[in-house]
Amino acid sequence: MNCLKVLKKYVIDSQLYVSLMGTVFAVFFMLEQNTFRFPSTLLIFITYFSGYLYTKYQNTKYFYKILLLNIVTGIISAALIIFNHNEIRLVKWFVIVVLGLLYNSFFLETYIRKIPLLKVFYVGLVWALVNSWLTLPEFNLPIFFISFFFVTALVLPFDIRDMKSDTIETFPKLIGVQNTKYLAYLLVFLACVLSIFYLKLQFAASFFLTLIFTFILIYFSKNSNKDSYYSFWVESCSGLPFLFLIIYLYLKF
Repeated sequence: MNCLKVLKKYVIDSQLYVSLMGTVFAVFFMLEQNTFRFPSTLLIFITYFSGYLYTKYQNTKYFYKILLLNIVTGIISAALIIFNHNEIRLVKWFVIVVLGLLYNSFFLETYIRKIPLLKVFYVGLVWALVNSWLTLPEFNLPIFFISFFFVTALVLPFDIRDMKSDTIETFPKLIGVQNTKYLAYLLVFLACVLSIFYLKLQFAASFFLTLIFTFILIYFSKNSNKDSYYSFWVESCSGLPFLFLIIYLYLKF
């Protein structure tokens, strides 16, 4: 039990886990496009990790420590791009960082998270841009929409979890829990169809298996579930395409 508490504190609550899941989700598409590079992977992880830490702890006593960490990681990220990529990649990264700040920053009078119904689509947008734009030489529209639909669907269960504490209008509060699940099913289905048509066979198969698990987790989502159901199991869906791909390659060879 103490081990689980330690893992929750230092892996999940620290935002390490969601950052790792976002990173391996991006790696999945980099491998599919034959653009995988370790500096890009490190850049994505640092960006996700510092961004999620800032979002969670900006209004706490840890703010100045987080701000210092963000400055340091920003310098490291810029150096990674300058020494391994080009100025275009730097501009792309900067745009995504700004989008992250617009999502939830205390110094803004109105930020995205305060706007009813927009949060789920905005998170999907930022993750999709990382997968389809930041890591690739040219913008990839199919990967953008596969990522956008899938990630947006994954954010909806979190709205179900938070429906009693949210102070803004969310889909579960507006259309009900069951209709919110139907919306998530639709988004997952759209991601599935696009993956079948536009991803290479082994990548499409890995993504399809992921979507089966995603459907199940959406189905059992409810407000009374423990937080770990969402912060671990639902978050894990982003890492499953990469995991299934590794299993496929292992069995093949």
